[in-house]
Parts: sequence; structure tokens; C-alpha cells
Amino acid sequence: MLAFDHIAVSATTLAEGVAHVEAALGLPLAGGGQHPHMATHNRLLGLGDLYLEVIAPDPALPKPAWPRWFDLDSFSGPPRLTNWVAACTDLAAAIAAAPAGIGTPTDLQRGDFRWSMAVPATGKLPYDGAFPALIRWHGTLHPTHRLPESHCRLIRLTITHPQADALRDHLAPLLADDRIAFCTGPLALHAAFRTPHGERHIA
Repeated sequence: MLAFDHIAVSATTLAEGVAHVEAALGLPLAGGGQHPHMATHNRLLGLGDLYLEVIAPDPALPKPAWPRWFDLDSFSGPPRLTNWVAACTDLAAAIAAAPAGIGTPTDLQRGDFRWSMAVPATGKLPYDGAFPALIRWHGTLHPTHRLPESHCRLIRLTITHPQADALRDHLAPLLADDRIAFCTGPLALHAAFRTPHGERHIA
């Protein structure tokens, strides 16, 4: 029902987030743009069938009357990996199978990309943000199709949460991807990558 789509690094400013990821991986980010509905902007890195997104509030856009996604209104501190996203073909069914608070469908666009996403009314995803945001892409166009080959691939996304077993059990019937691992402990996301410079990490 779900497929691993992308991971998100949050930052207080896009420039700070981009600098953090480029230094960590030794690779340039590309693409991206504005999300007017959420007053955010991003830059991307292709990871083969996935991509990495650096996202931050866009000061050039008026702050929305609703909470930004990924709980960005509450974000502070240095850039860090905060969220991951899973794609589906039936967003209503995916929302029904997700924990309460996953959000309601919101139609969005960036350039010629079109998608619907379950956006929580509070901006905060279930399991303190450790549950994936749900997305349904419209048409066949996907960000990975427009990104240059980075020769970088995700090895493992490790999601640490005090209720890791419950989170794993909730996702088990919905998503199977050997790159995703769960660990019990304080909330944290950690990604390991294979890059042209060897193994690199972002947390």
C-alpha cells in the first residue's frame, strides 16, 4: 500500500540546511523551489528511486494561517533529519490505515509537480513525527525524474522512538523496505548513505 518516497532534513533557513547536507555528503543539491501554500522552499538530492529534501520556511512568502508541515513552525537548532515520506496510490485508504492525526488530504503543487498530501491540522505527524507523511503523486512526473545522477544511495534509515515496536507493527502491513529499520530509544532519525566519497551519515 505504501512505498518509501523521500526523506526530509529540516532547517531554520534553506541556505543553512543546504550547507549542512552538502558538507555531510560531499555532494551538491539541485532542483527544488517554493511551496506557496505552506510558505516553505526546498532543495533536493536524487538517491535513485528516492530523494533527499532540505526544507525550511521561506521568508519571501507570507506565513500561512495554518501550521506548516513537518512541524516546521516549532523547529529550532541546527539542520537535522526530521521526517520521512511514503507514497501511495490511494490516499484515502492510506489515511484510514494510519494512526489518528495523520492529517487530511491537501492538494499541492510546485512548478509542474502535482501531489496530494495528508497534512496534520497541528503540523505534527503521529509518533512525534516518526510516522511517515503520506503523499500521492498525480500523473507520472516525480522529482527523481528531474534530478541529476548523484551516485549517492540510501543504505539505511534508522528510526528511533520510545514506541518503536508499536510503530513497526503499525507499518508492517503497509510498507516493506529493507532500508528502513526501527530502534527503541529517544526520538531520532539517522540515515546512512553510500557516496562517491565512501559511507556518509546524516542525523
